[in-house]
Amino acid sequence: MLLLTLLIIAAAVVVALRWKGDEWARRYVVQVLEQKYGARVALNRLNISLWPVIRATGSGLVVRRQGQEALPPFLVVKGFAVESTVSALLHDPWHVRHTRLDGLEINIPPKGSRTQSARRRFHLFPDFIIDEIQADDALLQILTSKPGKLPWRLAIEKLALHSVGRDRHLSFVATLSNPTPPGRIHTQGNFGPWHVDEPAQTPVAGQYTFHDADLSVFRGISGTLSSEGRYSGVLERIAVQGWTDVPQFAVGLSGHPVHLRTEFDAVVDGTNGDTLLQPVRATWGESGITAAGKVVGHAGVKGKAVVLNLRASDARLQDLLRLAVKADTPPMSGSISFNMGFDLLPGPEDISDRLRLDGSFALHSARFASLPVQKKLAGLSRRARGLQAHPGDVHVVSNLNGHLRLQSGVAEFPRLSFGVPGAEVRLSGWYGLRQEQMDFRGHLRMQATLSQTTRGIKSLLLKPLDPLFRRDGAGMVLPIKITGARAHPRFGVEIGKIFSRD
Repeated sequence: MLLLTLLIIAAAVVVALRWKGDEWARRYVVQVLEQKYGARVALNRLNISLWPVIRATGSGLVVRRQGQEALPPFLVVKGFAVESTVSALLHDPWHVRHTRLDGLEINIPPKGSRTQSARRRFHLFPDFIIDEIQADDALLQILTSKPGKLPWRLAIEKLALHSVGRDRHLSFVATLSNPTPPGRIHTQGNFGPWHVDEPAQTPVAGQYTFHDADLSVFRGISGTLSSEGRYSGVLERIAVQGWTDVPQFAVGLSGHPVHLRTEFDAVVDGTNGDTLLQPVRATWGESGITAAGKVVGHAGVKGKAVVLNLRASDARLQDLLRLAVKADTPPMSGSISFNMGFDLLPGPEDISDRLRLDGSFALHSARFASLPVQKKLAGLSRRARGLQAHPGDVHVVSNLNGHLRLQSGVAEFPRLSFGVPGAEVRLSGWYGLRQEQMDFRGHLRMQATLSQTTRGIKSLLLKPLDPLFRRDGAGMVLPIKITGARAHPRFGVEIGKIFSRD
């Protein structure tokens, strides 16, 4: 793109000095560009004036590479204006003071689709330098050869390029319009030299800021994101380091805002927008999670899928639950560790319908916020150890571990183990995040025998039944179920399975 602009300027200046007329100059520019690039070139208008400065204006420039006629034009410029002075053109290399490009559109062909003509190199002119190029409301598209996959688009609201020349890097300042989430990215850095044979190998480096991005465009979450960082590499592999900050981040399932911060190292493929995250460190409340994975597009689907592995070694359960449950007070607190696969599919559906989780977790020293539940657990723990119940004892802590599969807003637990001193509950079942309903079935294992869970005459009467409930090293095993709403769960014994040995 930059080299093509240089050639336009060079041809216009040469023709202006010879003064053979605008139409002759237009045909000359078209001829030079077609010979140099083996391309089909259209230029609707070219006008040249010599006073008070050397000035060339034109419109309707379209460049199509040979062998790529089925693709969109490589370059489109709706209008342009070039200004310089005679003294600037007496330098070596020549200098052009200012160039303005209106309606600039660049379409980078798919990787590997270059033609033989793209390899041709002709140096018909000395090395020009353009001091400044201004190109506002420009569009860069990276085309793809994958059927059904949309091109990657970058809308450039404002673009200023400095020290533009053949086979050299240039500096730039740009404002980009980010479509999702909507917001403006301000960036500055260095670009080039342009790699003619493989544009994806063109070097780039700089820094960026991104503020006031509205996350509510992603159904199921909300908040306003800010981000800053640095990047370097080539277009198809740009290393990015930075941070994000969302002071009022919330998930629609709960609606409770948290202050979410992240630090990240990523590799971005600038030819399609796919991103490799390695890793991202997210913190909110007193908890931290490390994520590694990728953000990738799929053929025929708008948007990108997020595929991550999530790890935490000592996060706070209440911080996680604050994002997932509607209650003002998280139902449980404690320490949690997990290793979880995270897939967020693209699409217009709510995030809870697109999110998939699959992995193992462990809770330590967990406590329920509900005092009645804590009292029941404390009573269970004492009976399970053959001790007399104490009404004031609510300080028992629990440990829980298992495997979770979340899909379409329903959490399935094929394996769930819950323990308090003297007792262990082994369950499997499901929990609906929207309705906050549950259905779990399994067994309660106690250290004490049936007769040891009570006192007096009841204990003596139940003693002959102890062998019926004793199994697998436990004093007593009972088949149980937990059903109903989260706020009012129902605990029961499955009578029909009491004597089952399964």
